[in-house]
Amino acid sequence: MGNLLKVLTRDIENYPHFFLDFENAQPTEGEREVWNQVNSVLQDSENILTGLQAYKGAGQEIRDAIQNPSDFTLQERAWNSVCPLVIKLKKFYSFSLRLEEALQNLLECLTCAPFTPTQHLEREQALAKQFAEILHFTLRFDELKMRIPAIQNDFSYYRRTISRNRINNMNLDIEREVNNEMANRMSLFYAEATPMLKTLSNATTNFVTENKTLPLENTTDCLSTMASVCKVMLETPEYSSRFSSEDTLLFCMRVMVGVIILYDHVHPNGAFNKSSKIDMKGCIKVLKDQPADNVEGLLNALKFTTKHLNDESTPKNIRTMLQ
Repeated sequence: MGNLLKVLTRDIENYPHFFLDFENAQPTEGEREVWNQVNSVLQDSENILTGLQAYKGAGQEIRDAIQNPSDFTLQERAWNSVCPLVIKLKKFYSFSLRLEEALQNLLECLTCAPFTPTQHLEREQALAKQFAEILHFTLRFDELKMRIPAIQNDFSYYRRTISRNRINNMNLDIEREVNNEMANRMSLFYAEATPMLKTLSNATTNFVTENKTLPLENTTDCLSTMASVCKVMLETPEYSSRFSSEDTLLFCMRVMVGVIILYDHVHPNGAFNKSSKIDMKGCIKVLKDQPADNVEGLLNALKFTTKHLNDESTPKNIRTMLQ
């Protein structure tokens, strides 16, 4: 399968070893239908990130309007500045729903009988790559979102203003685009520090809950195996030196962190427990060995978006590593 990377999981005697190619994997005929569905979502991901990166906010216009409540021109200017931004925020939110569906389609393929999750990852490299790309996008989106406080400020102003204008019976064309129910859902989404990751965590938890005949281990083993694969690719120069781009290193780091967080939300005992199939100490060490600028956001994601880090069962040395 081209330039494949031979990746060994944590315990060579107990775990199989296999190739996982994040750079060149192409879909087989068996993967093609789901791959096409997920690809139609992923094709839009760069545009979403570009749109988020370019988000400037309407802070000045909002401040002017608040400070001069009787100046109709300033009220109108603020409203006209905020409305296009709300349309943009709706586009990001709508994409999260498409991403959620894509993730669940991939989980269904990568966990179903008769194959084990490891065999699925071996056999369905292109779908595993797409799963990784969803996680990569998710952490990039959330890293950007955390640096843009204007998003919540703009949306709060929009909610307050639309309520006031509704009382005044003003004609609100934007409500055709963003009705009250949509605004409520968007408000919950953007209130999260890491909204895309929260969406994927919920999607994974719902997938497990809804597929009662599927053993939980099928899902958690898929996630833990992918975490192990990423860790070994990052910590072994023999493998990491074969990447054609340095961006693949950051890709692997984000994917590793993403699957750890999903595992921590889905597994009853979480990712940090001694019984966890993820070598958390090794994963954190791999991150800490990278340039600080590359991993600060990822370490923060492990600290603040996991579920079980502060459980009593989490070893003290793991907690200390993340302080």
